Amino acid sequence: MKIFLSENTVDYTTYTFNYALYALKESQDELSELYNRGFLPYTGHLGLNREVYYFGRSLRVNLEKFDDTSENRRVNRLVEPLEITMNLIPKQEFDTRNPEFMAFCEGYINERIGEDNMSMERWNYILAQETGTHLFEFRKADRVMGYVLAAVNEDMVHYWFAFFDTEYMRTHSLGKWMMWKVIRWAKENGRRHAYLGTAYKPAALYKIRDHKGLEFWDGTGWNEDVKILKEWCQTDLEPKTADRFKTMDKPNEYLDAL
Repeated sequence: MKIFLSENTVDYTTYTFNYALYALKESQDELSELYNRGFLPYTGHLGLNREVYYFGRSLRVNLEKFDDTSENRRVNRLVEPLEITMNLIPKQEFDTRNPEFMAFCEGYINERIGEDNMSMERWNYILAQETGTHLFEFRKADRVMGYVLAAVNEDMVHYWFAFFDTEYMRTHSLGKWMMWKVIRWAKENGRRHAYLGTAYKPAALYKIRDHKGLEFWDGTGWNEDVKILKEWCQTDLEPKTADRFKTMDKPNEYLDAL
């Protein structure tokens, strides 16, 4: 991989000069290292013909410490009567151009994500990326219930993009169940970590509340302090006078712990 920085905002009043940190993936063999160093795949620029990763507050489950919570069990009891099966399909064996598959994804995008955040052009761009290696397909006898595009290797799973039948979203918490099911699969199949994307803003709290063994990338390493993570998510939208280091009450203790 190649690491590069891109200059961002400038605030001379606090001597804060921000640089966005990126990684250029050079081989699929680098996948685990990229995720372990706090990077996630960037798909916001459809003109890029190389796979670029951005540096952010990534969230993952340490599967050695993962166990079902009461909320996981409650949601599973709701879904069990539907008798949904989950199949893991390598992407090269899945027809991503299948009209039924694309219609299912487009319906979810229109209802839940919105064209401004996810166009079908962008979804096709994402499907073409090497990073997404497999699809988890969820079915009941007479219909498709959902799909998850995931990055899977012998070490990890990244739960990347999920699409599901919204008819069952509120009555059965289907989206939450699918995430739990993929995490459970990863643990049962000997993976070390399940990555769940970013953890920013209050909207991310559902991922943080529901699962044991959580860690988040705090810019230096993987942090298990979920209380801090929740506080950060709750305040992400509030204006800040400077970066977190400059506003610490005890910066020297932080420096000594590095």
